[in-house]
Amino acid sequence: MTATATPATTPAAGASAADAPESAHAPDSAAATSPAAAAPSGSARTFLARHRSRLIAAGTAVLLLLGAFLLGGGTWPGRMAVDLSGPLGDTSDWIIDNRDSHPLFLHVLGHVSNAVVLSVRAVYLVLLAAGWAGVTAAAGVIAWRVAGVRLALGSVAAFAACGLLGMWVPTMQTLALMVVAVAASVLLGGLLGLAAGLSDRMHRVLRPVLDTMQVLPAFAYLLPVVLVFGIGVPAAVLATVVYAAPPMARLTALGLRGADAGVMEAAASLGATARQRLLTARLPLARKELLLGLNQSIMMALSMAVIASVIGAGGLGDRVYQALASVDVGAALAAGVPIVLLAVVLDRVTAAAGARLGDAPARGARLGWAIAAAVTAAAALAGRFTGRLGWPDAWTLDVAEPVNRAVDWMTAHLYTGVPVIGGTADWAAHFTTWVLDPVRSGLTWLPWWAVLLLVGALALIIGTWRTAATAVLAMAGIGVLGVWEPALDTLSQVLAAVAVTLVIGFATGIAAARSARLNRALRPVLDVFQTMPQFVYLIPVVALFGVGRAPAVAAAVVYALPAVVRITAQGMAAVDPAAVEAARSLGATGRQQLLQVQLPLARPALLLAVNQGVVLVLAVVVIGGLVGGGALGYDVVFGLAQGDLATGLVAGAAIVCLGLMLDRVTQPTERRATAGKGA
Repeated sequence: MTATATPATTPAAGASAADAPESAHAPDSAAATSPAAAAPSGSARTFLARHRSRLIAAGTAVLLLLGAFLLGGGTWPGRMAVDLSGPLGDTSDWIIDNRDSHPLFLHVLGHVSNAVVLSVRAVYLVLLAAGWAGVTAAAGVIAWRVAGVRLALGSVAAFAACGLLGMWVPTMQTLALMVVAVAASVLLGGLLGLAAGLSDRMHRVLRPVLDTMQVLPAFAYLLPVVLVFGIGVPAAVLATVVYAAPPMARLTALGLRGADAGVMEAAASLGATARQRLLTARLPLARKELLLGLNQSIMMALSMAVIASVIGAGGLGDRVYQALASVDVGAALAAGVPIVLLAVVLDRVTAAAGARLGDAPARGARLGWAIAAAVTAAAALAGRFTGRLGWPDAWTLDVAEPVNRAVDWMTAHLYTGVPVIGGTADWAAHFTTWVLDPVRSGLTWLPWWAVLLLVGALALIIGTWRTAATAVLAMAGIGVLGVWEPALDTLSQVLAAVAVTLVIGFATGIAAARSARLNRALRPVLDVFQTMPQFVYLIPVVALFGVGRAPAVAAAVVYALPAVVRITAQGMAAVDPAAVEAARSLGATGRQQLLQVQLPLARPALLLAVNQGVVLVLAVVVIGGLVGGGALGYDVVFGLAQGDLATGLVAGAAIVCLGLMLDRVTQPTERRATAGKGA
């Protein structure tokens, strides 16, 4: 409807603008007052803005044809690649040789490593001393005081389930690592966010750094810390801190910079110092953002703590990793369920605390916390006096054996040979043959310069010249690192997974936005799926599809789907009802309303869904190297497992470049969005 109204009003506006100079400067020459003479510059700008995408596409096509004649084809030239295996190997050898003698390790990094180990061990010993009864009671009473009775019962049931599955000790190991990592993440992220929130210069410096860190797959954080700290708990904790600190920093800065200007002005007018304004005005006004940052840091820390099992974190993640390595789906599921339960409990409790933040304290709040502390102490003492600090072996259930029997039955009956629809292994094979192989072959067939040109064109269509330059340089960096073909293999898996994710996610999100009943039914499912760590998604796909590239893609689709569905549904629901009602009153059908009104108005949300889908898919496709995904993910896993840090670091750097390129290609900039509105 808007498109039909715009041409009708544009000439009138142009005529009035042209008539004003003519009446004010009558003696001027006709050439100066002629609309034909005054219009070209504005018309050219309007034409370029309106047809920007088509012009870029046409220019790209012309350049591709010229390049085919002048440059020919071929993969990335070897003369343009840099072999880093020698320098990286030498660096690794130097670090290993000097780790016990160099002052940098003895007086700086060694103290950091020791502090991390002592902190994790202290928390772990406290949890063991409290016993299963004390820890479970503490989880229940904290949830009760913060979030209510329902979540308290859920927390108790979750910790009890960890014990019933025989995973009490690994759960405590993971929880100890989590406590230390989250505390360090919140401290580091809070300090960075405080600096960015109070200083415009620091905000400009930190913003691109935080943007880049948030789009990097978790695997990319492992190798640098392994190079410095070696395999073990310190490397796992520090990798988790680096991964989980950015959301805390970003949300802290957002809350501080978004403080009510009127309140801040009133505090200043009353003579408050900068420190007083920070403590009494800015921080209280940013409480919700701070707690949301804590929630996000906890969830990301749990996800990374599980992945960090690859570098010796231990705990539940190590059980999952070892089980996946031996394709023991039952053992992987037994360790995966406690991870999911921990994630759900931590997410719900912190989210409920954020929702209640700012409410007036209830009468008897101090008495309630005193009762909670007394209940926890009583439960811990009861467990100590009865000699049952650890979860009793008689109260455990062996789920690995029945799950493995179910997997064996699926292998015999569902993997292949199912009438009409075929089996899950058949689906995986067909998807690999008909989708993954052609996409990979197409990408590797393209000349290297054509790939760079297409990347630049896509980034320019959706962003600015700076965005396009960043994307092209990131893609070129992959070639310089000498891993062009493995990177294209990973890219083919990402593109295939993103296509499936967007088709299913857009359809489901649109349906949820148009049906309140479906939206209510999907909400708890999406909540659970969005809190599950990445590692857990590998377990069901291995059970259903075995190992290979297709299972890695399937895990990526399942992991990214909830975010795409939720963003799409929210974007569609936020469309102005007046525009939809106007279209309906003009006789538009439901399909026309969707295609011509709702989808165009929801375009920013749909683009955000694409961006988030791409970033999340890449994160799991890389982890898919653990289940046969190959490509860059396999190189990282191989480097970690074999101690070949050169191979692992190069692959990790290539993953960083690939993630940066995909983010820039799919992330519309503010300047581009404004230009589009102006057109």
